[in-house]
Amino acid sequence: MSGVWVFKNGVVRLVENPGAESNQANIRRKVLIHTPTNEVITSYGVLERMLSLLGWERYYDDPDLLQFHKRSTVHLISLPKDFNKFKPMHMYDIVVKNRNIFEVRDM
Repeated sequence: MSGVWVFKNGVVRLVENPGAESNQANIRRKVLIHTPTNEVITSYGVLERMLSLLGWERYYDDPDLLQFHKRSTVHLISLPKDFNKFKPMHMYDIVVKNRNIFEVRDM
C-alpha cells in the first residue's frame, strides 16, 4: 500500500492520492483532438465520420460497444456505447492507432 496516513477528527485513514481531495476543482479533463482541423471530438458521430475518412469500418457485432476495424491492419478500436463513458484510455488507444491525426489534451 502506498499513500499518506491522515489523522482527522480522531480517525486515522490511508489516503491513496494525497492532495486529490483539495484539488478536485483543479482537475482538468482530457479531450480528444483531431489535429489536422484542431477540432475537439464532442460526440461519437463526429469521431465515426473522421475515422471512416481514415479507412476505419464500423463493426456491429457487440451491442454494448462501438467497434472500428481497419482492413489494412490488425487493429480494433473498442469504445463504450455511451459517450459519457469515453475515457482517456480510449482516447489514447485511438491516438496510438492513428498517429499524427489525433492527440489528447487537457482542457
